[in-house]
Amino acid sequence: MYRNSLAQLPAPGNLKVHLYNAQQALSWEPVSLDSDPRPVVYQVQYKYSTSSNWYDVNKEDSKVDCTNLTRTECDFTANSLSEGFPRRFNISLRVRAKLGGLVSAWATAPWFEHYRNATIGPPENIRVTPEEGSLIIRLSAPFDVPATEAYFVYCVYYWEKAGAKQARACSSFNFITLNDLKPLRVYCFQVKAELFLTKENISRPGHLSNISCCETAADASVKLQQDFLAAGTTFLVLSVVVGSCLFLVLRYRGLVKPWFHSPPRVPPQIEEYLKDPAQPILDALDKDSSPKDDTWDSVSVVTFPENEQEGSPQSTLNQSAGPSHQPTEGVLCAKEAATCLSGLDGAT
Repeated sequence: MYRNSLAQLPAPGNLKVHLYNAQQALSWEPVSLDSDPRPVVYQVQYKYSTSSNWYDVNKEDSKVDCTNLTRTECDFTANSLSEGFPRRFNISLRVRAKLGGLVSAWATAPWFEHYRNATIGPPENIRVTPEEGSLIIRLSAPFDVPATEAYFVYCVYYWEKAGAKQARACSSFNFITLNDLKPLRVYCFQVKAELFLTKENISRPGHLSNISCCETAADASVKLQQDFLAAGTTFLVLSVVVGSCLFLVLRYRGLVKPWFHSPPRVPPQIEEYLKDPAQPILDALDKDSSPKDDTWDSVSVVTFPENEQEGSPQSTLNQSAGPSHQPTEGVLCAKEAATCLSGLDGAT
């Protein structure tokens, strides 16, 4: 900070022009008077190398008002390509301090051209997509530039994480493909943007990005091996589980067997007896247990004397309904008629 005990206002000192990507700003050290507590204001002007006239940095010309600043910085960064100072022109800036009726001398900053003097930062929005044996890196420019004035070239420096050998791949597009990489390996990389002027053989190298790492995807053969390995592992696990269960069942089948049988039930006769102990046990057992009557068939067997049977069997059969030829024996057969008939033949 510059101070002066006399009624003389010193000029601002230590002027610095900040040019980083699209940023443009001028800063300086503050000025003050011990005898005057009022705030000091600052005025900034600019001019092009092709002109001898100085112009105020105001909203009309540069969209920024730096004519009566109380801070010690004038930020004239453009919000668009159509605003701010032209980046391909040589520009000079100067600043002075004012306090009431006192005005300091002008302090002038060195000439600068944005494209030649700006610090280029690393690319932005870096994204990585792993592929089979490759990595696709997508990015965006550090700042926008008109295609008629300049363009960027992007370079990727990459290496296998387990190794130390470094490779390089460059492209003027917003994506870079790293080919011929080993599948399922981790690769690390850094990206740098370099600014080239379209009409001049001039370039401005940028800064490297932070180190990023990514694993490549598996190719078809590795995927097939993984599938076989997964299937084999699943089969082995299932075999172990099924074998263990079978061994336990055979080993402890005496303990397991009751689990698969329903518990014994008390017969209904015993259950009724238990409900009414006064009832005789035999009556309780015989209740509702009497066998049902079987179905019987009635069969009549008729026999005749031998002399009549030999003489006229036909007439005898026709007169079997008369009183003198009643059946000599009638038998009731149960269920099977053949058994009954064989018994009757023995009797005759």
